[in-house]
Amino acid sequence: MHFNNKVPTIHEAELLLQRGYEENPGPWVAHCKTAARAAEIIAKKCGMDGKKAYVLGLLHDIGYSDFRDYKGRTCHILIGYENMLHKGFGAVARICLSHSFPYKDIGAYGGKDTNWSEGEKQNIIHFLSDIDYDNYDKLIQLCDALATAEGVCLMDKRMMDVVRRHGFSEFTVQKWEATFALKDYFDKLSGENIYNFFIEEIINDIVK
Repeated sequence: MHFNNKVPTIHEAELLLQRGYEENPGPWVAHCKTAARAAEIIAKKCGMDGKKAYVLGLLHDIGYSDFRDYKGRTCHILIGYENMLHKGFGAVARICLSHSFPYKDIGAYGGKDTNWSEGEKQNIIHFLSDIDYDNYDKLIQLCDALATAEGVCLMDKRMMDVVRRHGFSEFTVQKWEATFALKDYFDKLSGENIYNFFIEEIINDIVK
């Protein structure tokens, strides 16, 4: 599956997120800002493009801005994908889908009541089978698991928060294992435990 590599500027991305908040206010926006900040920091430590990582983190959940007949909160990955493709931002569209699948199986999606059509399901299945994740896909998957609306936290906390809201599935453990493998990958790529980049923030989150 081919995607163009176009991403918006930081200013354009921030405007898109602000408009998204105006259309559908909620903690998802603060979560995106945390993910973007974490992505930029880790990317720079790993020799990646920090600005690109920031933009991708900022817009990975942009689908929450559009309810589309009240589907927005259960199908944000497809809405974000379609909207970003329409705007010509192929790299962002790709991230809108890939960030939810560190474990490559459609059953690993954490949302409830997706209301996907059969065509939508097949599109996601084909996406997952055709795509080879690059370091930006992997980075945003990781940062999605590090970021809450309040800030960067231990992945364990974020994972449990998702399970408390959406419940366990037969793929939950595989998805956790895939996410912890991402941390190991970026620990090695950066030459350091990535938690060290946010250590004060994480400690404050633990003891607050």
